[in-house]
Amino acid sequence: MDIKIELVILPVTDVDRARDFYVDQVGFHLDHDHTVSEEVRFVQLTPPGSACSIAFGKGLTDAAPGSVKGLQAVVEDADKVRAELAGRGVEISEVQDLAWGRFAEFDDPDGNHWALQQIVRPS
Repeated sequence: MDIKIELVILPVTDVDRARDFYVDQVGFHLDHDHTVSEEVRFVQLTPPGSACSIAFGKGLTDAAPGSVKGLQAVVEDADKVRAELAGRGVEISEVQDLAWGRFAEFDDPDGNHWALQQIVRPS
């Protein structure tokens, strides 16, 4: 049996601001931006190289904006990705070296929290 996580819903206050942040600053690909009705708008974005997407919009969740914590994405080179995101205006932490990987963290404009992990394998 396969169970694949393919979509994570993020609660946001301003759909256009969130879309622009994730596309223009973080570099996600805009897959869909559809207004279904006055009550429903669906925006889906995918990080480069990822099989899992994020979505947000209007009428998708009743969770509080900024309440998603603990999202984690894996990157090949934490320093390189951190420098690229900082260069695009993302407020991102310095890279931290921990026993289980190298991490940099950032929040989206609503406070949804991301960690970027460079997996470090023992030599």
